[in-house]
Amino acid sequence: MTHPTINTDKLSAKFREMAIDTDRKALLMTRFTGTKQESDFSVPANCGGFGRVRHFVRGGGGAWPTNPLPIDPASSKLGLAHGEMLRAQVFQNAVCNWRCWYCFVPFNLLAGDRRYSDWLTPGQMIDLYLKEADRPQMIDLSGGQPDLTPEWVPWMMEELVQREMSDAVYLWSDDNLSNDYFWRYLTEHEIESIATYRNYGRVCCFKGFTSESFAFNTAADGALFHQQFDLFGRLKATGMDLYAYATFTTPTSENLEDDVRRFVDRLQQIAENLPLRTIPLEIAVFSPVVDRVNDSRRIAMEYQWRAITTWQEELEKRFSSELRSRPVNEVEL
Repeated sequence: MTHPTINTDKLSAKFREMAIDTDRKALLMTRFTGTKQESDFSVPANCGGFGRVRHFVRGGGGAWPTNPLPIDPASSKLGLAHGEMLRAQVFQNAVCNWRCWYCFVPFNLLAGDRRYSDWLTPGQMIDLYLKEADRPQMIDLSGGQPDLTPEWVPWMMEELVQREMSDAVYLWSDDNLSNDYFWRYLTEHEIESIATYRNYGRVCCFKGFTSESFAFNTAADGALFHQQFDLFGRLKATGMDLYAYATFTTPTSENLEDDVRRFVDRLQQIAENLPLRTIPLEIAVFSPVVDRVNDSRRIAMEYQWRAITTWQEELEKRFSSELRSRPVNEVEL
């Protein structure tokens, strides 16, 4: 078993304090200019260095399943064709409480590095976004871990509504299912506003498919793997438009196929169709990851291919071809 190196509760509290000023409604945001992450961008940073345009690509043509997120949910809400690619304006908060070895963000940009971050309000983010001539219709609130500062989502929604932009812009946010801050720091009114906001979707990432793979991937306590399911269930109960990612890198192949089946079982305990709203992420090596890849992590990337084979076999056994062929946003939870 991998021994944890991160105290999640302690680090979450520390980074939240570093990354939010509730009085000013300001958040500590990454400034990409001059960072190692910037070398992986297909186009230069925008929005004064605080933004980047990400091209979400469906993929396909290989053995790994295609990724319809957030292409299909966003396109459906915006009245666009469900194409192979969708551009998004990304803003990235500057903190994260886990250290997934495959993360494409350099670790210093997850620790509130003030050389590459500064305070912005949602209003300032929208101002920067509006100055871009060729701006995407989707805004992605990324990280880091956005839910260390869960106020970011309703604050952005308020700003878009005030500017009469809520129908024209789709809002998407990431969540690593690491804490209960969504309920601890948001009011009932804020939670309701998120759940009922028409042009919003949230994706939550299951970091591994067993306690051991979770600990190996995140450097956190493996017991928190089980908490992810509880937190996802609580989010589902709000009624928001909810999706999931899953990663299948694992340090061991022992009982791998059975473990994948049990993971699918756990998802279906939350909602029968949840596996069809869960998209496996293929782990590949981006520039910041090169120096982190050792022998065990290289092997873990090989094992993910065995896991994905079992995953797809399970979906075929458990769901009809008609249901599996539906756009991900049309699969009911």
